[in-house]
Amino acid sequence: METYKDHITMSPDLNEERLETLRNLFPDWFTQEGHLDINEVKKAVNPDSVDETERYEFRWFGKSKAKRNAFTPTRATLHYDEARSVNADKTENIIIEGENLEVLKILLAGYRNKVKCIYIDPPYNTGEDLVYKDDFTENREKYWERTGAIENGISLDSNMESDGRFHSNWLDIIYPRLIVARALLADEGVIFISLDDHEIHHLRKLCDEVFGEENFVANIVWQKRTSPDARLNLGPAHDYILVYSKDKELLKPTLNKVDLTEERKNEYKNPDNDPRGDWASVDLTGQTGHATESQYYEITTPSGIKYFPPTGRCWALAKSTFDELVADNRIWFGADGTSRPRKKVFLSEVDGINAWTWWTNNEVGHNQEASKELKDLLGAADLFRNPKPTRLIKQILRIATKSNDLVLDFFAGSGTTGHAVMNLNNEELTNRKVIMVQIPEVTKEGESARRAGYKTISEITIARNKAVTEKIKKSYEGKLITPEDQQQLDQLGFKVFTLSKSSFPRVDFAPDPTKTEEENLELFNKYIAEKERQLTLSFNNDELITEILIKRGFMLTYKLERQASFTANEVYLATDGIKTAYICVDNILADATVDYFMEHTETKFICIERALDSTKKFNLKKKMCDKFYAF
Repeated sequence: METYKDHITMSPDLNEERLETLRNLFPDWFTQEGHLDINEVKKAVNPDSVDETERYEFRWFGKSKAKRNAFTPTRATLHYDEARSVNADKTENIIIEGENLEVLKILLAGYRNKVKCIYIDPPYNTGEDLVYKDDFTENREKYWERTGAIENGISLDSNMESDGRFHSNWLDIIYPRLIVARALLADEGVIFISLDDHEIHHLRKLCDEVFGEENFVANIVWQKRTSPDARLNLGPAHDYILVYSKDKELLKPTLNKVDLTEERKNEYKNPDNDPRGDWASVDLTGQTGHATESQYYEITTPSGIKYFPPTGRCWALAKSTFDELVADNRIWFGADGTSRPRKKVFLSEVDGINAWTWWTNNEVGHNQEASKELKDLLGAADLFRNPKPTRLIKQILRIATKSNDLVLDFFAGSGTTGHAVMNLNNEELTNRKVIMVQIPEVTKEGESARRAGYKTISEITIARNKAVTEKIKKSYEGKLITPEDQQQLDQLGFKVFTLSKSSFPRVDFAPDPTKTEEENLELFNKYIAEKERQLTLSFNNDELITEILIKRGFMLTYKLERQASFTANEVYLATDGIKTAYICVDNILADATVDYFMEHTETKFICIERALDSTKKFNLKKKMCDKFYAF
């Protein structure tokens, strides 16, 4: 049945999708009017506890509202910012300036189940002010003023400890964003979340709820400092990186080994002058859980000493395999031939090691290194508080991603993730892509960032990644450019988008809750008959095309090509590598254009609804079916 919602451009309604899934699976849970009967759900779970209201769960003041925010669709859109983009024609990297919960909802249409790795460094809950405020019931003018569409900045949401709700406020921010982020993750995807001691215990419970306890992967401890804080008797030297998957079993085979550190490489020696080079020895015993008879045998060393597996253990190798390794000089019995046997592992044959959860600053960098990286790029110190070192993010990317994977950071800050992606691609000749989202938080008067000319944090995000692009390009000057080099140069840069109000006045339509769907559709038709005439007064074709393509599920890397064969209208062919469609946003659709699409129905066609009279619309819909869409 047609409703007013069919004519309004907004992000996917996750709540409606969940209800539709339930309706298809369990139709008996719904009333004749189509509403979910919660008592039927309770009966299905446990008929004897329908009246039970208490259960083990993680709750805080505001949790229900925070969850509703996650499942409330947005009617906002994104506008392409050509002036601040770099190498936009070729790059597939994206920077989005805007409040990230709204942006994540917009991304659902084109990026659901496509993101391999998410890294976020959300604001730590230290009792200080937080920028994010998810009160979307407020006056729309104030909302757009906060998101930078009217004024230059964002008002702060007080989060002082004296408020008494600073834990709840922080959880209100994180919870809905994690819910939407999970929908963006690929089935084998993984999320890494940086945080300190203030909320680690709460975030673990929250992630158990959003991702499932069974999908907990690791809690990494990162040594962020090189020396103790002289101001504290017992100063913190570490932060955490909490790791969860969407499906742990699907994630496991996709994780990569990491390179040996110089410290680990130094453990490899060559005491017997083996021509194959340096080696290290490893234990030759294993657990008995799945052992076979062939793993219990006596070993005699070259000096005649006999060894059996220790109590409760077995040999890791069958006797025949062990004998082959002895013949190949891959078993070490000690310099005098009396030691318990160990297997030799040659450095030249090691392709990396499995990562573990203790990351030292020697391996992945520290806070001072991160601040110096930003200063070296942008020429000023203290532009951003506590940026992360690129070595830390590159370690995450090496473990969790490979070439062509998509990376998302929706608390982009100074833009370290984009910096790390471009550097790692250049080092490994790979092609990872990144989407970064940063709210245009206003920098404070008198601080270094404002003195350096940055009015918002998102300006720093953009400036840093522009500087990284230029630095990498400069490193190729004077070289003979190979095809592999050219690929790296082509993928540098980013397209900038900003969170914006919809171009369609229709998105402001509010249905009357006292009326039926049919009555609200009639009210809606009257509403757009009045309001959409405004489009002829202030109309930007590029913004309108971007909004329509995003709402139709195109990725932000779409390309547009003007079709010269159409002379009566401006028609473009849009493609993002997966989806393809013709699109025209002219006010009137000529007969010749309509006739073409009546005859050529193999490719989707999108146009503006008011460009058609009722006959043309009916004929196109009948001929093209679901390949025709009129906004």
